Amino acid sequence: MAMNLRLDDELTEALKKQAELEGRSMHAVVLRAVERCLARNAREAMVRETATKEAAKWHELMERLK
Repeated sequence: MAMNLRLDDELTEALKKQAELEGRSMHAVVLRAVERCLARNAREAMVRETATKEAAKWHELMERLK
């Protein structure tokens, strides 16, 4: 799916510099950033879900250890 991305001048310049530094296109840098953001959010959601389940599982024991 195609989409437009509107950046202010400061972000555009920073993106250009990053793309030049990496030897990649601005498009590739943005795609990589989006992929990393989505992956990080997915990991964080998994950790939160696991922590919630484990906290519930061990709640009684933790209360007894207080």
